Amino acid sequence: MNWTQMLQWPATLLLIAAGVLLLLTIGHGVSCRRRWREGRRAAAAWRALLLLLFFVLALLATGGGLALRGYRVLGQETPVATIVAHRESPQFWHLSVKRPDGETETLPLNGDDFRLEAVVVKWQMPAVLSGAPPLYRLDRLSGRYDDIGQAREARSTIIDLNQAGALDLFNLRRQYPDYLPMVDTVFGSGVYLPLVDGGVYHISLMATGALVARPDAATRMRLRSGR
Repeated sequence: MNWTQMLQWPATLLLIAAGVLLLLTIGHGVSCRRRWREGRRAAAAWRALLLLLFFVLALLATGGGLALRGYRVLGQETPVATIVAHRESPQFWHLSVKRPDGETETLPLNGDDFRLEAVVVKWQMPAVLSGAPPLYRLDRLSGRYDDIGQAREARSTIIDLNQAGALDLFNLRRQYPDYLPMVDTVFGSGVYLPLVDGGVYHISLMATGALVARPDAATRMRLRSGR
């Protein structure tokens, strides 16, 4: 069992406890009001103290549960694309890019490596602790040459993957930074790996906003053996 799994149970139990404590708070509030109307001031004051105690405990349990849930969320990854490479000729490829919704497009690429870039939106801390994950959109796919001299002279490939509409959160954040207080940061994240014919690469986004690329087992073996 990893830390993500270990933190999940305490977080759930704390949030359940918070719900129970909130119900007790409401119950004591109703009881306090009834005793006050009956003229039983001392009993009403006692119920009011219990109400305050259970309310504070409910807040603490909620905060603790959300804080632990935040750590669990930060340990998760979100799949963003699967790339399958097919070599057409030396340093020329066709890449099949499949998104999580099943949409697939085949794109030409020049180079020895592929580089995938995304725009990531991270939220302010209250939203993070409540479990709101970072948002992302794929931005561009480009080719990368191993040899720097060749990279200066060879034909480069840059493919726009941006599917955002006119109201793009990235552009809105840059133009109106004071009107999106819930947004913490908007930044770019990229990852690249060498290409092999028939290679399969799984790209995911960590909750920290970093892209991670992992070749499958067969691709990893070929990369270790020098393609």
